[in-house]
Order: sequence, then C-alpha cells, then structure tokens
Amino acid sequence: MNKLGIIAGEGKFPILIAKEAFAKGVEVFVICAKNNASEEDFKPYAKKTITLKLGQLGKALKFFKENSVTKAVMAGRVEHFNIFNLIPDLRTAKVLASLRDMRAKSILEAAINEFKKEGIEFQSSALFLDRFIPQKSVLTKRKPTEEEEKNIELGEKISKTLATLDVGLTSVICDKAVVAVEGMEGTDNCILRAGQIVAKNPGKNKFLVVVKVARPKQDDRYDLPIIGKGTIKAMIEARANVLAIEGGKTIVLDIDEVCKLADKNAISIVVR
Repeated sequence: MNKLGIIAGEGKFPILIAKEAFAKGVEVFVICAKNNASEEDFKPYAKKTITLKLGQLGKALKFFKENSVTKAVMAGRVEHFNIFNLIPDLRTAKVLASLRDMRAKSILEAAINEFKKEGIEFQSSALFLDRFIPQKSVLTKRKPTEEEEKNIELGEKISKTLATLDVGLTSVICDKAVVAVEGMEGTDNCILRAGQIVAKNPGKNKFLVVVKVARPKQDDRYDLPIIGKGTIKAMIEARANVLAIEGGKTIVLDIDEVCKLADKNAISIVVR
C-alpha cells in the first residue's frame, strides 16, 4: 500500500493512524468531518487534507479519486445526533432513501458500498495499530476482586445484548445491578450518567464497574470499540474502579498513559 485515505472524526484515533501510516512511508489523504476533525492536526502526516460536511459523499469520492486513493479507513467518532441535522448531496440522499433504518451500522455499510462502487476499498480501522489492541490480560497493577468479577459477568451479558441489538457497547454495573447502558451519547457520557445516578442514591458500595464489548460479527472497517484517557477520567469522576474490555477487539489509545492514570487512581483494567 502506497496511499491511504482517512475519513476522520473526532479524537486521536484518526491522527494516530495517519502518524503510523506516514512512518511506514504511506502517502496519507485526509477528509476531516466538519466540526469533528481539524486539518491542522494532520498536517505533519498528510499529503493533502480537506474538510467536508456530513452528507457530502460526492465530494468525498471526488477527493479520493483525484488523488488515486484506492484504500481508505474510517476513524474517529462522529456524534450520531448529527444525522438529524444532515443536509445531504444528491448521492447521499439516494443512499439514505434506500435504507430500512437510520442505525449507524446501516448508514456506514451503505456509505462503504458507495465507495466500493468507485474502486475504493475500506480497510480495518485498526490498520497499523496492532500494538494498541491488547489481548487477554490485566493491564493494571490492581486485579478485579471476586465481587467485581461478578459485576463484570453481569455487565458482559448486558453489553453483549446491547451490541447484538446495535444499541450501544457499554453497561455500567453497581452491586450486581444495572445502573446505565450506552445509547447515542457514547461510552464516556454513559459512565458519567451512571455516576450521577448512583450519587443520588446512597448505598454501601458506590463504586461502579464498566464493561465494554465488541459487536457480534464486528465489521472492523468501522466502529471498533475504543477507550482512552477520557474514559479513565470519566471513571474517576463517576467513582468507577473497574473497566473490562474484549481482548483482540478493543483499541486502547495512549495505552501507556491510560494504564498509568488508572494505576494512580486504583482502577483495574481487565482484558477478557
């Protein structure tokens, strides 16, 4: 691969892919989703960048084709709420009209198929990022207690059900009770909401357990589970002391810093 296109949402994830690709001698061409990603962040690594609004599928295809890009990735979060404010171009409007529902999975798969029609194949979002995907282990100094393991087991059942329904990937558990499940707001906000709920209900044990899973038959071209320092900061604020993720399927951004921050706050990160 000598060229890579990146459709970039918010956060460090797409920047990290650009950096790793650049280090391997790959020419990088970035489409920044307006109000989500900044061209400035990619200047050290990208040969060309452009900022487009959501729904400008025709211009996105044109940018990649003009630069002979045939391999691309999607990376970085775009708020699902933005779909309600979408002003589509003609090509996007036709795609949206063909959908049975407006789930993220349906929209992204349809978009990927449109790029494929033009000779542009999407790769795994984890391209070049193998070292950021931990396998089964405990990443922190502290291991989960026996009681916390029971909460993890419940959280896995709940989160996997959510993932199967394509609702969310995360559940938050306290004393073997489900406090919050993830919707459109994303993992970090789900954790903060759980913390607010528990804070209003005095109990003997207020510490929370967070469980994040991958979808069954996960399509790694989009929406891979990701955690980072923001997740740990949300856990600290919400008084959550365990994070369980799926091994081989979850990207941990800034993994060394994540573990250092978790250790500093006696948080256990377990990869199942």
